[in-house]
Amino acid sequence: MSTELAEQQAESTDRDATGAQAPEAAERIIAMRERIDEIDGALIALWQERAALSQQVGATRIASGGTRLVLSREREILERFRTALGVDGTQLALLLLRAGRGPL
Repeated sequence: MSTELAEQQAESTDRDATGAQAPEAAERIIAMRERIDEIDGALIALWQERAALSQQVGATRIASGGTRLVLSREREILERFRTALGVDGTQLALLLLRAGRGPL
């Protein structure tokens, strides 16, 4: 296979994968997606760390005779996310809380 043909096939694959028609646009999209993938990896790691810490907080609280949940703390977290991110922030906060304490 010639180098030119291989390059054309790679460009065609990039366009198919990105939905862009122009090769320059496809390259930019690929670069942005790589950064998105890096951010996703960081978010996943942070999510897991946060959930583990939250579970430790709950276990420590229960072991000391405290309650399973502190609703004022949950409301504070919900409000912080809602203020920063709007309605989607509330949904994200609910998912984070659930990951840390489990379903109610």
